[in-house]
Amino acid sequence: MKTANPKTIALSCIAVALLAGAAAAQEVDPMIDVNGDGMLSFPELLTAYPAMTEEAFSTMDTTGDGVLDADETAAAIEAGQLTPTEG
Repeated sequence: MKTANPKTIALSCIAVALLAGAAAAQEVDPMIDVNGDGMLSFPELLTAYPAMTEEAFSTMDTTGDGVLDADETAAAIEAGQLTPTEG
């Protein structure tokens, strides 16, 4: 019987971990994410948080791409920058 190559085993473990992480990733609130792209834009957030400022949004947008992904949204909630939505 042939033993598995350690590099193959390591790469397989990394692939499984990445897939599991993606499956476990949170999703953004679909009631706010009106276009269904999985990201929250400043205009989308304004509907749920009318007092939201562009400055506050920019602080939460840690990647600087103009939208909040699920991780940025979760971090903003954890930091008290956003309150969790019901639903």
